[in-house]
Amino acid sequence: MPGKIALTVVGLLAVVVYFSTYIVDEREKALLFRLGEIVESDIKPGLHFKYPLINNAEVFDARILTLNARPESFLTVEKKNVTVDFFAKWRIRDVAQYYRATRGDERNAQSRLSQIMKDGLRNEFGKRTIQQAVSGERSEIMNILRGKANELAGQLGIEVVDVRVSRIDLPDDVSGAVYSRMRAERNRVARDFRARGMEEAERIRAKADRERTEIVAKAYRDAEKIRGDGDAQSAATYAAAYSQDPEFYAFLRSINAYEGAFGGTDTLVLEPDSEFFNYFGQQGGN
Repeated sequence: MPGKIALTVVGLLAVVVYFSTYIVDEREKALLFRLGEIVESDIKPGLHFKYPLINNAEVFDARILTLNARPESFLTVEKKNVTVDFFAKWRIRDVAQYYRATRGDERNAQSRLSQIMKDGLRNEFGKRTIQQAVSGERSEIMNILRGKANELAGQLGIEVVDVRVSRIDLPDDVSGAVYSRMRAERNRVARDFRARGMEEAERIRAKADRERTEIVAKAYRDAEKIRGDGDAQSAATYAAAYSQDPEFYAFLRSINAYEGAFGGTDTLVLEPDSEFFNYFGQQGGN
């Protein structure tokens, strides 16, 4: 009998402890209620106590959650429909406000956030052409959308961490025109790069030709100077040598002249007293 009483007491204590405590995980946010009214929201992770039947606690996921919205059609400034598939990353920032706005229902929060995102996308796509939305300004759209969504999502007690457009589908009648304009733009950029490359190549080629001309001219000038110096030295050497015996130099010149004159023929018609035969006459006189 005493054993049964002890077991009963232990059981009652376990029940009281169970209903008097609650645990908050590091990945959770918690609210403590007293008769349905929020009395504490900034609750740290760990083991906490409460009054049974008077207090109750609820915990919510504090991790970053993903909103995967269904693709939605939006009108651009050209009044063309584009189908946009997007997703958003969000988390609870103010758990008390989150509970008051959504009653703590994650599906309700997802639905309201999805509508906020769609309204923001509708406004941003309505200001832009298809080409701007598809190619050039997608990052800008996401940044603007994240800022505006956070202003509205703050009323739900949540924070939008990131927004991404995963796909933009164009109608068949405009896809070809859009891609043609994109190709034309890329071709224009390519032509501009090629033109600048050709201009730079011509500039380099002209500079190389000018340098080559200058180098050749300087080399020719130096060669002519060296050749002139050599000729001057040669003439000076010959003059110095010949000045030592002018008569011998005259005789040598005559011999060279005779050799050149009689090298191809043995007949020569000249005046008998021509200076050409000076050495012949002298030799004959001797």
